[in-house]
Amino acid sequence: MSLPDRVPTDDVEQLRRLSVGMVSLRERVGQRIVGQQEVVDGIVTAILAGGHALLVGVPGLAKTLMVQTVAEALELTFNRVQFTPDLMPGDITGTEIVEEDPATGRRAFRFVAGPIFAHVVLADEINRTPPKTQAALLQAMQEHQVTAAGKTYALPDPFFVLATQNPIEQEGTYPLPEAQLDRFMLELRVGYPSRAEEETIVEQTTGSRRVKLEPVLDAAELHAMQQLVRRVPVSKGLIAAAVALARMTRPVDAEAPALVKEYVEWGAGPRASQYLVLGAKARAAMAGRPMADLDDVKAVAPFVLRHRVVTNFAAEAANRSSDDLIRELIAGPAWQVRRT
Repeated sequence: MSLPDRVPTDDVEQLRRLSVGMVSLRERVGQRIVGQQEVVDGIVTAILAGGHALLVGVPGLAKTLMVQTVAEALELTFNRVQFTPDLMPGDITGTEIVEEDPATGRRAFRFVAGPIFAHVVLADEINRTPPKTQAALLQAMQEHQVTAAGKTYALPDPFFVLATQNPIEQEGTYPLPEAQLDRFMLELRVGYPSRAEEETIVEQTTGSRRVKLEPVLDAAELHAMQQLVRRVPVSKGLIAAAVALARMTRPVDAEAPALVKEYVEWGAGPRASQYLVLGAKARAAMAGRPMADLDDVKAVAPFVLRHRVVTNFAAEAANRSSDDLIRELIAGPAWQVRRT
C-alpha cells in the first residue's frame, strides 16, 4: 500500500516538524545537560506517548535539572515534590481550607491545588514515602484527575510524572509494588558520565555562565504531537511481535523460553504490549518516519520491560538481572522467528 494511502499529507508534514523540533530540543537540553542522551530521549518518548517514567540513579547525576530543562524547553509548567516519610496525600493533591469573607464574616471552603497540578511533576525519591501517599500520586497518574471532598478536578493536559529512585539506599524506604511499577511506561537508568563529560560538567557548573532556554514547543503544540503519535500507523505484524515479546516474559505461558521458566517469577502484563507499540510509534515520530517498525520495538523494549520482569532466587544466584534476560529474549531465536 502506498504511503499516501496510509498517512495523510498533513500528518507527514507534522511528522517532519516534530523531527525538526526534536533536533532543536536535543540542542537546547544539551546546553545544560552534558551527555545522558539516551535518558533525555526516553523522557521525550514517554511524554509523546502520554506515559510516565521512572528514573533510577545515584544522587548528583542532574536528574532534577534534566527534567526541569526538558519542561522549560517544551514551555510546560513544572513542580518538584520531595518525598519524605511524613508526606501526606493532601500535600501532593491539594486540600480544602476554610476562608472567611472579611465583609460578611461568612465562611466557605476553598480547594487549594497541590503541586501535582502541573504539566510535569517530578516525584523525587518516590520510595521514601508511605504507600497511601504513593497511591494518591499513582491514582492521579492513571486517571489524570484528583478528587477532594466529593469534587473532581482535572489535571493539566498534557500531564506527565517523572519519579526518581536512589538504588543504593534502601533503609527507611517503601518499595513500589509491581502493580504500581506497572503504571510507569518506562524505567530509565541514569549512569555516571564519562571522564570527558564529567570534566565538561565541572567546567560549566563552576563558573558564572547561566543558560536561558528558548522553548521549542508549547503545551498546545505538544498535545497535538501526542495525538499525532497515536495516529502513526503500525502493521499487524508489529503488533503481533510486540505481544509475542511481552508474552515471552511470562513463565506460565506455554511458549515461554526455557530461560524465562528458569529465572522469572512474574512476567510483563498486557500494559507492556501497549507501551511497546506506543513507544515504537513515538520513536518513529521523533525521527520523522511515517511508520513504526520492529527496530523501534526492539529499541524501547528494555525500558518498557525491565521493571515488569520479576526475577526469582535462581536468577539472583546465577547473577542474572531482568536486563540480561530481556537482551537474550530480543536477540534469541524464539522472538526472531515470531517477529517475521
